Amino acid sequence: MNKTKLLKSACLMFTALGAGFAQAEEIYYGVQFEEFEFRATEHGGELFVWDADSFIGTDDIKLRWKFDGEWDLDENYLEGLSNQLALQTPVSDFWDVKAGIQFDSPEGPDRFYGLIGLSGLAPQWIEMDLDLLVSEKGKASAVLDMEYELLLTNYLILTPSLEISGAFSGDKEIGVGSGINGTEVGFRLSYDLIDRTVSPYVGLVYERKFGETADLAKDEGEETASWQFSIGAKFLF
Repeated sequence: MNKTKLLKSACLMFTALGAGFAQAEEIYYGVQFEEFEFRATEHGGELFVWDADSFIGTDDIKLRWKFDGEWDLDENYLEGLSNQLALQTPVSDFWDVKAGIQFDSPEGPDRFYGLIGLSGLAPQWIEMDLDLLVSEKGKASAVLDMEYELLLTNYLILTPSLEISGAFSGDKEIGVGSGINGTEVGFRLSYDLIDRTVSPYVGLVYERKFGETADLAKDEGEETASWQFSIGAKFLF
């Protein structure tokens, strides 16, 4: 996909959706933390990780703010932080299209991105988020996030998740190579303590880097694969 066209499409869609938002009547809003957890890695590291999502809007259009990050408790520094602000509107019964901007503070220089994407429910009620991004440096990338809630009882829920990230062109300044560059697989067993508002959980997470991204990580003395035990809670307001 032409990167310039992708950025222009994101800006035009953001403007058009903004005009529709101004005409909205009934307003809904909410905040949820899908991950708010402590992680202990198999290599002895300790991390604090969060992944949250908030929105305000109507059934026709909403403004969505996603923010996630990772704090290294051993070194006491921020390993990564991402903020995404997008307008989202339905294109079918189960799918929304979105457009907006994203700001990342990875290792190395910060990055701004324009984005377009899809969010919704695939068959078998699998929640999906697909983001196509173009950075201020003209580097294109994509992130696919999938999650499924398996109800073992009315309160006990197993949530497998999968995130796959890839880049159409590498950005070595932030340690990203071209191609599929990383995956994260998670399994979290939660219990709805107070309805769906507070749900403590335990889980296992497996992270792995691939290809040139893994080579760049090795050069920096970083691990390229790791099993992690997690304990935390989900919050829904």
